Amino acid sequence: MASELFPTDPPTSISPTSAELDGRAQVPLSARMRPRSLAEYAGQQHLLGPGKLLRRAVEADRFSALILYGPPGVGKTTLAHIISRETDCHFIQLSGVESNVSDIRHAAEAAAGRLRLDGKGTVLFVDEIHRFNKSQQDVLLPHVERGTLRFIGATTHNPFFYVNSPLVSRSQVFALEPLTEADLLSVMQRALADAERGLGFLDIRLDDDAARHLATVADGDARKCLNALELAALTTPADAHGIVAITLAIAEESVQKKTVVYDGDGDAHYDTASAFIKSMRGSDPDATLYWLAKMLHAGEDPRFIARRIVIAASEDVGLADSNALRVAVAAHQAAEFIGMPEARIPLAHAAVYVATAPKSNRAYVGIDAALADIQKGRTLPVPKALRGTSYSGAKQLGHGQGYVYAHDGEDGFVPQRYFDGGKVYYEPTTNGLEARIKERLDHYRQLWAAHAADS
Repeated sequence: MASELFPTDPPTSISPTSAELDGRAQVPLSARMRPRSLAEYAGQQHLLGPGKLLRRAVEADRFSALILYGPPGVGKTTLAHIISRETDCHFIQLSGVESNVSDIRHAAEAAAGRLRLDGKGTVLFVDEIHRFNKSQQDVLLPHVERGTLRFIGATTHNPFFYVNSPLVSRSQVFALEPLTEADLLSVMQRALADAERGLGFLDIRLDDDAARHLATVADGDARKCLNALELAALTTPADAHGIVAITLAIAEESVQKKTVVYDGDGDAHYDTASAFIKSMRGSDPDATLYWLAKMLHAGEDPRFIARRIVIAASEDVGLADSNALRVAVAAHQAAEFIGMPEARIPLAHAAVYVATAPKSNRAYVGIDAALADIQKGRTLPVPKALRGTSYSGAKQLGHGQGYVYAHDGEDGFVPQRYFDGGKVYYEPTTNGLEARIKERLDHYRQLWAAHAADS
């Protein structure tokens, strides 16, 4: 059956020699197919689409410092190369892992000499800029400010946390997103059609379901997608007609497991945890289980997940269903006791309980309001009636005078003053079991008000 995504066309060139194949094998397909212009660049239309800021800055040749921030394989390094070509600048690349202050100064001196002699600008590209320490990043500042060179940094970590503030403030920060499935399908089409740099020297028939599988498991990473395609193409023998047929089964073998983009201490970690917490708060058990599964698949510490569930049980469910906190604490203990992979079961149990429970954050809001008052200096003395009486001389000081034991009253309640603030910190909702608390507390507050009026 003919492919709808990848129409069958005859090979665009003669078969390469064995020497040519050996040469290509030394350079991965993802490197050979690196886009050379904005026209070839896939994705990031929110930055590079017509009229978008980054495209306008490049086309107008009006930028001094950029920081490109995003997950692996989305084209940060490629985009830096393209910007250098589009602005007719010399390109120097340094690594945040391998380079040092001496390398930066040498690049700056060379850039200054080039600018002085022939007026040609220089783009200094620093990959993994977050790996530079403060001193290394500070060395860049005067050269950027003087216009000696143009700086482009690339990082997989949030630059607002991992790059020095002075450098961030002098740079335009652009967040690159993972490539979509459509982007990756387009990237593979181009690689299959290109006989010079890609796989066009082979007569490849890539099934639609195989293409979609590669695009899906690549998780937005063009490098991973192209290298998997190349592995499938070069390890699949041609049939009697010289056709290399890549089926779904072959594609699945080429990428046996989807590697989730997830860093243990970076944005993917915090963003996924944030989505997990907000899904529980938003009462969506399906989203809750998905984000939980992503964290578990990526190797997140189950104790970290359990702590988030315990916090959500108290912060977001609260008194609407106090059983949520008991379930969450029990799941935390169970996960600690049994370990992975079984720990996923009590974690899912607790997460779904919290997600589907009635919600109230009023206790959480109340304690924060009380703390805010105290931090502002609203410190109240303890009323004498409530002060401790367990030591000699307390009665002489008037401690405990006027206090009435609550259980001596009807239903275990006596209207008396417990603090002089007169401010309401806890306002119960009518959600779940908190509705009963509200009913009881409204009654008590009426009795307190009447008692205060009579005092």
